Amino acid sequence: MSEQQVYVRFSEEADAAELTAMYKRNREFFDKFSPSSLEKHYSEDHQLQKIIKSKADRIEDRKYSFVVCHKEDGRIIGSIDLSFVVRGPLQSCMIGYSLDQAYNGKGYMTEAVKQVVRYAFDELKFHRIVGEASPRNPGSIRVLEKAGFHKEGISRSNVKINGKWEDHQVLAIINPSEDI
Repeated sequence: MSEQQVYVRFSEEADAAELTAMYKRNREFFDKFSPSSLEKHYSEDHQLQKIIKSKADRIEDRKYSFVVCHKEDGRIIGSIDLSFVVRGPLQSCMIGYSLDQAYNGKGYMTEAVKQVVRYAFDELKFHRIVGEASPRNPGSIRVLEKAGFHKEGISRSNVKINGKWEDHQVLAIINPSEDI
């Protein structure tokens, strides 16, 4: 992909309705690979409260929440979070993401993940970012690999999805800068 087709930005209160619509459209798809969300996750008010909380989390260096926007029309097509922020000797976090199923297979999430990783390394000065994906979701594993993550192993029985404990492939990327 020579020119970026997507961009990422922090979520804003005005995004609540569009995020809610995206999650509702993709609920069945997302629920296959993610811990089941409570019904309230699919309400606009809940999304608004999450966005408001995300601002405080960002200020307090706990979590960073981004939306993925299609460059052509500015439409929100996904979300990415950097969570489980640990400072001190670890300087690490975990990346997680969701992409509207209609946009799968076009390289959009790989590009968005690369943008967030650059921000995490250059601006937030993380040393290491971990991502996990279900082995049943090879597309998600490919996103991380194409973004420069390397497989580290399998976390056995670590995430409960639809009432069943599932294994997850663990991948990580290390900040190439030695100035950290």
